[in-house]
Amino acid sequence: MKSPYVSELQPNQVVTATFLVQSKDIRQKRTGEPCLSLVLSDRTGEIEAKMWDNVADVMDTFDRDDFLKIRGLVQIHQNRIQLTLHRAQRQLESDVDFTDFFPASERDPEQMFAQLLELVREIRNEPLRALVSAIFADEDVARRFKLAPAAKSIHHAYLGGLLEHVLSLCELARMTSAHYGSVDYDLLLAGVMLHDIGKIYELTYDRSFGYSSDGQLLGHIVIGLRMIGDKVRDVPDFPPKLRNLLEHMVISHHGELEFGSPKVPLFPEALLLHHLDNLDSKMEAMRWSLRKDRHIEGCWTAFSPALERAVLKKAKYLDVEPPAPKPANGAEPVAAPAAPSPAPTAPKAAPRAQAPVNSALADQLRALGLKKGNA
Repeated sequence: MKSPYVSELQPNQVVTATFLVQSKDIRQKRTGEPCLSLVLSDRTGEIEAKMWDNVADVMDTFDRDDFLKIRGLVQIHQNRIQLTLHRAQRQLESDVDFTDFFPASERDPEQMFAQLLELVREIRNEPLRALVSAIFADEDVARRFKLAPAAKSIHHAYLGGLLEHVLSLCELARMTSAHYGSVDYDLLLAGVMLHDIGKIYELTYDRSFGYSSDGQLLGHIVIGLRMIGDKVRDVPDFPPKLRNLLEHMVISHHGELEFGSPKVPLFPEALLLHHLDNLDSKMEAMRWSLRKDRHIEGCWTAFSPALERAVLKKAKYLDVEPPAPKPANGAEPVAAPAAPSPAPTAPKAAPRAQAPVNSALADQLRALGLKKGNA
């Protein structure tokens, strides 16, 4: 296990550690000499890094997606932690454990996939159950689905993120279909499970998350339709109109034409899928923004491109809110109404230490052969 991780870095700490190069930019100082601007990462987060001296000796020795052993000083710059590098040396793949550098779900992918298959068996509509079962029985699909992120950067952008996202949506589908009694739970559940299935081939996750050539050319919606079409031929007498409904849910789940859906949702299950998908992705983006924020002071995170806003660090806000200033006339300020008491909750668990990557995920990474340039 590497040490320290990004999440463990503290101001004024001199650190020697290995990170993955997410981005590399060669710039010029006012003197005309080169300097380096990098984004380094591991499975706990990312950090900006600058190198000002002796840059010419190292700038051509490594590139994006390489592993880099550095020695440097952790400093505060514009209210954020930043590394100033003194030394940098490219590391061989054989010298690192890949699982230290991939952000990953804390849940075991095999257990999550087993839970998904149990939910598939809950689908009472026989053609739908047969189709979804056939898709997840495909060994390549199953292997990739256990590992794939749900997005490149917006939400659930970590190994196992897609599977974790789908399981969350399954639970939301169960609750909302019970609330809206006219909703077809079987159709909604099948749509939840398959709406993003094309992402297992759209996204790549070798070193950093990106897009495959098929992903760039077609996108996950078209890829998902192809996958459904390939498997539906193996289900005897699959109802054509039911196929149309399922495929409409896939192509409309982004909700609006400007968000990439060729059709807007046109029946209740399709509309509900869109809103559940949007809700779960936004809540995860909120959670991730709070978790990875590197601002040292203040009650607000950095601006989140995914949410198009900064996020309030509520616990810190409630702890440090200053008293209201007195009015200019010297009168005592009117007290703000007291915040409502929260509902009773279970005793707060002790903070968890940095969870090690589970062995199942490590085995799958090795099986997939995640080397530089592999999809």
